[in-house]
Amino acid sequence: MPLFEVLTPLSIGLCFFGVFIGIIMGAIPGMTATMAIAIFLPITYAMDMIDSIGLLIGLYVGGISGGLVPAVLLNIPGTPSSLCTTFDGYPMTKKGEGEKALKVGITASIIGGFFSLTILYFFAPILSSVAIDFSSVEKFLIIVFALTVIAAISKGSMLAGIFSGLLGIFVSLIGTFMDNNTMRLVPPGFEDELVYGFSLLPVLIGLFAIGQLLQEAEEGMKAASHQKVDFQKGRGQNRFKFSFFLKQKINVVRSAILGTFIGILPGVGGSAASITAYSQAKNFSKHPERFGDGEPEGLVASEAANNGLIGGALIPLLSLGIPGDSTTAILIGAFILQGIEVGPLFITSNPDLWSGIIFALVIANIVMFLMMFFAIKYFAKIVLIPKYIIFPIIVVACVVGSYAINNGIMFDVWTLLLFGLLGYIFPKIGIQIPSFLIGFILGMQAEKYFIDSLKGSGGDLTVFFTNGPAAIVIWVLIFGSVGYAIFDNQKSKNKSEQKAA
Repeated sequence: MPLFEVLTPLSIGLCFFGVFIGIIMGAIPGMTATMAIAIFLPITYAMDMIDSIGLLIGLYVGGISGGLVPAVLLNIPGTPSSLCTTFDGYPMTKKGEGEKALKVGITASIIGGFFSLTILYFFAPILSSVAIDFSSVEKFLIIVFALTVIAAISKGSMLAGIFSGLLGIFVSLIGTFMDNNTMRLVPPGFEDELVYGFSLLPVLIGLFAIGQLLQEAEEGMKAASHQKVDFQKGRGQNRFKFSFFLKQKINVVRSAILGTFIGILPGVGGSAASITAYSQAKNFSKHPERFGDGEPEGLVASEAANNGLIGGALIPLLSLGIPGDSTTAILIGAFILQGIEVGPLFITSNPDLWSGIIFALVIANIVMFLMMFFAIKYFAKIVLIPKYIIFPIIVVACVVGSYAINNGIMFDVWTLLLFGLLGYIFPKIGIQIPSFLIGFILGMQAEKYFIDSLKGSGGDLTVFFTNGPAAIVIWVLIFGSVGYAIFDNQKSKNKSEQKAA
């Protein structure tokens, strides 16, 4: 399908704008791609879906890619997936190779991005065609699988992750049960405000924007002017050359594969992709002792993996309706706002939108590369912008967006502030925000499919175990996920005990 039959000049322009803003947000320490999408989500409500997808995809790609700027120049990961970029990026900067390090990371990013895009284009329709015949039983079990993976394979305690997901489900059930119009889990005196439960958008923005701002403010609102960026133009051996990647073709492809595959697994996250690719690059390297001391090979592995994550994370989102991480959870919120249901029927029911997503990813990756490669000196200065200038602007944008999304309901602003406060408190008491959010988004769907399954079976609970081979396969995945989580949790505990000893 030709590009201009799907994307309009406006949607392409919004994609350019999204990449630009995403790079800026990703490059500012403390800001993330998730926050960028959450802040701009209210704007998409008044847009055509194709136009909004151009903006959101641009923000996604730009935000993930922009994280390498502070990682290389300040030793601060701009996004969680840029963690391993600091290991060799910052030592290169200290050697006066800051520009070379940034250009190596940018080039690895576009290679990883296009690899994952190719996998998304060919694999998502196949997975959708398999899942299209699923009944409400299989759909319920898929949601259970998503919840077990996201809650169990999360940072920190497995028990805390599971509790966070269940808490999200509990909160999502506030409101009216549509089958019989009865109120459930609604505090006395709030029946009118909570008849439809908490609106998704204020919850998203509160958790990921206001909550993050409060955490950053706690650390201090001092200007970044005291920071020094050692950004020298490389000369001679320090100069960036594209021929470097001819020697790195195995490393960059292996890292892109790992990033894409880990992106497909719900809940694993960008940090895991970056760490896995980095460790494999070190294991296969002829000079592993150089890693951590300014080795470009490690930088290639980290950046190819974290951009490979983008296409991989969209596969379960678009083919099964399962958000793989907090960023794709916000993307599913954009579809919900437009009345579009993601899942097995998404690609066949929305061919123009599916093509628009693919074209937007192609454009966003190309624009990201051109912007960052040729204007990297200017983007590098973004890390010096004081937080006390940026934060008030973000707060105003969040409040206005939450108030306007439902045509001026003040309760949505209170929801924003409530969940912003919770987003600040949750990490301090061990509740994991991504797991909570996934539970919140999937909770009502889980309830709907559970009730539909019981209606179809006459109340017989054994239908969840006897509904055919697909249900059995999903149960195997559920138990495998829980088993792996228990094993991984025990392994982490043993390592902690060994370090303490």
